Amino acid sequence: MEGGSGSGLKKTLTLTGVTINAMALIAPGAFLWITYQVQAAQTAPGGGSTAADMWPGLLFALILAFLTAISYSMLARRYPEAGTGSSYYFAERAFLDRGGGSARLARVAKFGIGWLSHLYYWVYPGVMVAFMATLIAYILGVFGVHLSVAAQVGVAVAFAGSVGYIAFRGIQGSTSANILINALQIVMLVATTILALAYRSINPQHVTFVMPTLGSIVMPHNFANVLFQGTVAILLLVGFESATALAAEAKHPSFVSKGVILSLVIQGLIMYLFEYFGAQAWINNGYTQTAGHTAVHGFAAAAVSSGPIGDMVKNLGNTLLGGIGMPLMIVVAGIVGIAVLGTTLACLNTGVRVTYAMGRDEEVPTALGLLHGQYATPHYGVWLLTAVSAVVGAFGVVSVTNLTAVSFISNIGTFLLYGLTNLIAMLALADERGKTPAGLRLIVPLLGALANLGMLVAVFYLGILGGGATKVAAVEAILLSLAWGVAGALYFVANSAARKRALLLPAVEQGVRSGA
Repeated sequence: MEGGSGSGLKKTLTLTGVTINAMALIAPGAFLWITYQVQAAQTAPGGGSTAADMWPGLLFALILAFLTAISYSMLARRYPEAGTGSSYYFAERAFLDRGGGSARLARVAKFGIGWLSHLYYWVYPGVMVAFMATLIAYILGVFGVHLSVAAQVGVAVAFAGSVGYIAFRGIQGSTSANILINALQIVMLVATTILALAYRSINPQHVTFVMPTLGSIVMPHNFANVLFQGTVAILLLVGFESATALAAEAKHPSFVSKGVILSLVIQGLIMYLFEYFGAQAWINNGYTQTAGHTAVHGFAAAAVSSGPIGDMVKNLGNTLLGGIGMPLMIVVAGIVGIAVLGTTLACLNTGVRVTYAMGRDEEVPTALGLLHGQYATPHYGVWLLTAVSAVVGAFGVVSVTNLTAVSFISNIGTFLLYGLTNLIAMLALADERGKTPAGLRLIVPLLGALANLGMLVAVFYLGILGGGATKVAAVEAILLSLAWGVAGALYFVANSAARKRALLLPAVEQGVRSGA
């Protein structure tokens, strides 16, 4: 593999640049708005709501993310030449470094990681497209313009095409722009969270809060429900590993390994836990929506609203800030929209990086490994991913069940990629005795792999024993993910035969690395 498939890219990113570009995918201000409905709508196999365990579920997902982030950080340190390949490159090198029989599996491992990562990297932008279409529909609905499902599908397709065109032209958000977007989000979410906590303290409308005490927000109520909430909450945290795909553009290799951890600390550990605490503190039985012809309250109201956080902001502005709920909500929604645009563009550009690396290695059609002559972007991959994002986004806006299904598909891909990357870290770092503590090279990756496996089992559990819309969404996600895996195996065999390439590589001596 040629330098991690990173040739032609310039080393321009400082530690701030690497961290900020990874943070662009995490976007805490945006994701509070766009995922709260899905989290509030989730039900356990018995049919009961899991929403009361939203904060503990987020904490569990954050622990999983940190364990995985440490593995990514150590792999980036060990393989600074990975370029755009990230886990795809790490897998090949780890097996080649082991030598002997392990080296024979290098190509299989590399392709498997690359193919499965597409469940995450190629579905995730479509989830963002669906969220943007839902956000636009919510804002227009506030002004009395109610979009039909067909119109929302049209918005999703148009948004995907617009972002795809920006990515094709190579006009990516600069580090300065990403700093501004993140600063706006952080100021916005800190302010709204403080208002939510003030509302809880003052209780100006004399409502009954769903979470009876502040302690009940953070304490787990049901371990299974914590896991189920974690299967959605991971969607909030993915993106930290994108820093490892910036190795070819970082001015110093250490910036990549540090950026992985810093992006998760700032946005996950600090921002997400704070803002979700505030949202859970505010949710109350005075918050009412209509489901069909029935009035529902609290979490049930949040589950049927296309913008429960927008509803919260309006309520806070009206009750605490002299009736400015509507303009306040518009400002917050505008910041969220900008953040979603930046996140969609960032994850689309990240999504094509692994595909570009695989195209250069002829593991997928070689056209996907070509750069545009004028814009120097992997244009075939960009437009293909744009089309996929439009389809996924259009499917997601049809119903909350569909949106949950595509979120589950993306998260299944995430759990597979993260779990396997943790195992790769164990393999790659096995010979670093004396240089790396056993806790970092063995225990942390093992716990990370087990945590991801637990989340994957939780999704399958929801699909097998769940009930209602959550079960339908989980079953759809499981079947489509299995189909993708089977298609990958068939394609790998067929492509290998067509190119007369062996499935298993010749054995090599331990320590002989690819490209050396």
